[in-house]
Amino acid sequence: MAKILIIGCGAIGLKLADLLADRGHEVTGLKRNPPALPNSKINFFTADITLPATLDKLETDFEQLFFIVSPDMRNEKSYREIYETGLDNLLNKFSHAACNPNWIFVSSTSVYGQSQGEWVDETSLAQPENITSKLIRQAEQKLMAANANNISVRFAGIYGPGREYLLRIARQMPLIQQDPPYFTNRIHQVDCIYVLSFLLEKQLIGLPLQQYYLASDDDPAPLWEVISWLAERMNCPPPVVQSTGTDSVMNKRCSNKKLRALGYQFKYPGYKEGYSELISEQAN
Repeated sequence: MAKILIIGCGAIGLKLADLLADRGHEVTGLKRNPPALPNSKINFFTADITLPATLDKLETDFEQLFFIVSPDMRNEKSYREIYETGLDNLLNKFSHAACNPNWIFVSSTSVYGQSQGEWVDETSLAQPENITSKLIRQAEQKLMAANANNISVRFAGIYGPGREYLLRIARQMPLIQQDPPYFTNRIHQVDCIYVLSFLLEKQLIGLPLQQYYLASDDDPAPLWEVISWLAERMNCPPPVVQSTGTDSVMNKRCSNKKLRALGYQFKYPGYKEGYSELISEQAN
């Protein structure tokens, strides 16, 4: 069993911590505001990674780190605080202690800047144009340089309870691009948790792993198709065709073949499985 630090215990990090603790691992969750009610399975350490002094008493003998931190806002300042300042503070902390644990870093498919609806995988050029995605990409590269065993998991758009953006859009009879198709790539948050634990277990048994894994479900579908299906299921008016050119930003299809080849089986392989459950839960 491993001694594990999970940096960032939001919805995904906290559920991952519970899962790993149940499997017998010693888990510490680093969080600015830990839960008020104690969790006997998880140790919590209160810290803000952007403030190095708050990390002074953090132990450094962890075998595995997960970095699952979300910026407070979707702007350059917030992303720099997390993916530059915060990450540097953590790397410095472990470097000064002469410790170099393995990291699993939660990244994003936004590091791909492709815009013509083409397929992308781990070998595709990751050269985004917007600054927030550039900062995520730079953080990936920094971690790979620090330790060749580190892994970056590039999640597609995460959905699930509390992450219901497409449901809200579908209820509004939105303008949606139909031709050429604009593809949407998703992963249910339950699969996020199980992908991370799956990669950890493979790493712990000594299986050689790649530095990058793209985690998206089996069905990168046109947004028009997804919204139309959601609207029909919720008895809402269908979307309206939006006239547009061929210059859509970050329009791509994400391939999960490498993760599949490693043996991962998705709990929600497509949007119909995941959203059917969400819609049913909301109806009850």
